[in-house]
Amino acid sequence: MCKVARSTGVPRPARPSRAAVSRRPRLRTIALVGIDGSGKTTQAQRLAATLTEAGRPARYHRNAGGRRWLGRAAQRLGRPDAQRLLGRDAMLVTESVLRWLAIALALLGCLLSGRVAVMDRYAVCQYASLRAHGGQRWERLVRAGYRLFPRPQVTFLLTVDPAEAYRRIEQRGTDHESLEYLAAADLAYHAVPEYPTFVPVRADRPPEEVAREIRGHLAGWLAAEGDPADRDSGCGEVRAVPGATALIPARALP
Repeated sequence: MCKVARSTGVPRPARPSRAAVSRRPRLRTIALVGIDGSGKTTQAQRLAATLTEAGRPARYHRNAGGRRWLGRAAQRLGRPDAQRLLGRDAMLVTESVLRWLAIALALLGCLLSGRVAVMDRYAVCQYASLRAHGGQRWERLVRAGYRLFPRPQVTFLLTVDPAEAYRRIEQRGTDHESLEYLAAADLAYHAVPEYPTFVPVRADRPPEEVAREIRGHLAGWLAAEGDPADRDSGCGEVRAVPGATALIPARALP
């Protein structure tokens, strides 16, 4: 005789599916930020190439604010720099608008192509620039305009002593920044509200060591996306493999 289990009348809670438990945002945007001379451009270009070679197509985006280009234009017109040409406030507003456009185009490219956007500078760079140049009164307005942009899944803050950054800038000879400004920018990056979400990386080491540490921080994201069956053409979500999140520092988690 077959026994039938008697119901207690209390419904069992629905168990979440395995896919629902393990799903997490797909790696879409990585930002490298820090003062001029910290090596952002070098590391961002390397990272985009490394991700692409590993089968995770990525594109490098240099989200410049136009200060270098405007500085060259100012020199042709007999002015020492862009700020002396336009004035401090006009220069900061112009820089904010140009960087906003650059970031918007980069994010649009991610949506259309499905590539990871490796950002050389992001919104927080503009906030730090405003603070370092004494333009704090513009920050609230600029933040309102930049609020449209999502926070990157991972933001690396490349840290270097301002004196070393100054030496590197002078050595490359394409632009100039005062040591006072670099010190002020370094303080600004550590003072912005976004600072606790950054993954700090010491950038006063050989580029190969810096690149290796950055790749190590991203190992969990790449492992989670390693199954080709989980890849799609957009910027959606993928299944994470068990244990992958253990490789991701807490500051890098979405």
